[in-house]
Amino acid sequence: MKGFWTKALVKPLPLRNSAAKGLITALWVVAQGLTLTVPAIASGGSNREPMSYSDLLVNIDNGKVTKIEVDPVQQVARVKIEGQEKKDAAQEVALFDNYPELIKRARDNKVNLAIQPSADNSAVMGLLAHLLLFLLLLGGLLLIIRRSANSPGGPGQALNFGKSRARFQMEAKTGVMFDDVAGIEEAKEELQEVVTFLKKPEKFTAVGARIPKGVLLIGPPGTGKTLLAKAIAGEAGVPFFSISGSEFVEMFVGVGASRVRDLFKKAKENAPCIIFIDEIDAVGRQRGTGIGGGNDEREQTLNQLLTEMDGFEGNTGIIIIAATNRPDVLDTALLRPGRFDRQISVDLPTYGGRLGILEVHARDKKLEPDISLEAIARRTPGFSGADLANLLNEAAILTARRHKEAVSMLEVDDAIDRVTIGLTLTPLLDSKKKRLIAYHEVGHALLMTLLKNSDPLNKVTIIPRSGGIGGFAQQSFNEEMIDSGLYTRSWMTDRITIALGGRASEEEVFGSAEITAGASGDIKAVAELAREMVTRYGMSDMGLVALESPSGEVFLGRSMMPRQEYSEEVSTQIDRQVRAIALDCYEEARRIIRENRSLVDQLVEVLLDKETIEGDEFRQIVEAYRELPVAAPAL
Repeated sequence: MKGFWTKALVKPLPLRNSAAKGLITALWVVAQGLTLTVPAIASGGSNREPMSYSDLLVNIDNGKVTKIEVDPVQQVARVKIEGQEKKDAAQEVALFDNYPELIKRARDNKVNLAIQPSADNSAVMGLLAHLLLFLLLLGGLLLIIRRSANSPGGPGQALNFGKSRARFQMEAKTGVMFDDVAGIEEAKEELQEVVTFLKKPEKFTAVGARIPKGVLLIGPPGTGKTLLAKAIAGEAGVPFFSISGSEFVEMFVGVGASRVRDLFKKAKENAPCIIFIDEIDAVGRQRGTGIGGGNDEREQTLNQLLTEMDGFEGNTGIIIIAATNRPDVLDTALLRPGRFDRQISVDLPTYGGRLGILEVHARDKKLEPDISLEAIARRTPGFSGADLANLLNEAAILTARRHKEAVSMLEVDDAIDRVTIGLTLTPLLDSKKKRLIAYHEVGHALLMTLLKNSDPLNKVTIIPRSGGIGGFAQQSFNEEMIDSGLYTRSWMTDRITIALGGRASEEEVFGSAEITAGASGDIKAVAELAREMVTRYGMSDMGLVALESPSGEVFLGRSMMPRQEYSEEVSTQIDRQVRAIALDCYEEARRIIRENRSLVDQLVEVLLDKETIEGDEFRQIVEAYRELPVAAPAL
């Protein structure tokens, strides 16, 4: 029995903190002490010296034993020796089954003999000792469980599924202010007004205006939606709740709705305040038929959210700010005024916005005097704020790797290529493969330079990159046209012709039997752009018809099988028009390559030698060869 409890107490327990471990250690020490002391107390608390049975018999025969007390239950004899003081404890001798012989020997030598009754008091005391150990251990475990019930992630959290998991701050200290947000001035201005509503509501209520109940931030990933929320938290000076949409939903039915109720209950207790829900599309998706059905847990959570935002009771003093990059999947009831009064678009920054973002992120970077943030901003159309922050960070990492003290334009250029295209790999040896790649890339670059409606070439290289890219020809796109979306037909056909320039160069130089799969990405881009010209922009012989098929991911509340809006015959005509556009552009690309074959060969030799040709140098070679100025790109 004793061994069992020792093993049970020594066995490690899955404890969550050092305090609990200390408590268990203390209980173990107490239990071990009781295990050792209780039997001693039960037996009289004496300190007995060992004596063998044979020594006892010798002492009896020699007349040295004055008294013997026999305990037949425990099979032990307690012996008093001649000359031993009364206060000294008797010596114990184990008898096993020999006590009848001992009794006879003692009577023969006229030794004072006493035999205890058979009641086993010490056994009872031992049982009580083990019971006490069990109660101590059980009490300690219950105390640990009770203390950890309210700790984050503790076992007691199983009873708290319905509690809100929102992070709460009375005065949020995010370290971000509106001065740290750049490139999205319109969105920032709208949200600054919301902060003013909270700080000085009388300014607006005096003219009958009411505070907006909700603001929805819409935009692609990395444009600064969450950063704006952090800036609001830093500027507002009111209690701030922040939570992700996915934190509402669990596998247990009813948990999400309970968390919504708990969140708004806490918000009402701390009004005026702000609730920020990031990635609200995780909980706010459209209701209806589709995957999950009408009793879906997410649908119940959304219903409760709609009620709390603008239900019968109202939520005066609470502003809900939400962010999403999928506004198309949100339920229409969630988007109506009274719930989200304002929908603010946080788009990709323009040139001026990118310049402002670069200035913000360059504050803590050591830059060489030759760094031009304006040039970087012009080279990065389509970059989000997060992309630009990552770009400067990659440039700083390259600077440290090269043992330089400040970031130069060389590191920035390399970082742009690394972010947009991939890591630089070991250059190829002068082989047929390298020469074929050079002809392919020169085909692209030459068309970028010669076509009237093309954007200018930035550089062409045959240094391989990660992801299977053997080389690339890079353009500086007309940002004004891209931002406006006013693409001309000539500009789009030139884009297709440029994309097919690599394959055209391969076929003209090496023949149709030697064309490679390197143009697979170009062909895919051509098919997509040509199809948009036919089905979306009406730039084909099919005329002014909208034939664009529904696109987008399948999700809850939408049909899994979108209905096609046109017949199979029309679909066949679309395919024919797409193929005709691609073939016309391909023939144009082959014609230009064929007419400038010697120039192509010359450019390939330069590219094989240098591996990278900048745009200005490439244009100089072309102009010197053709003896006429290359047409400037159309604006």
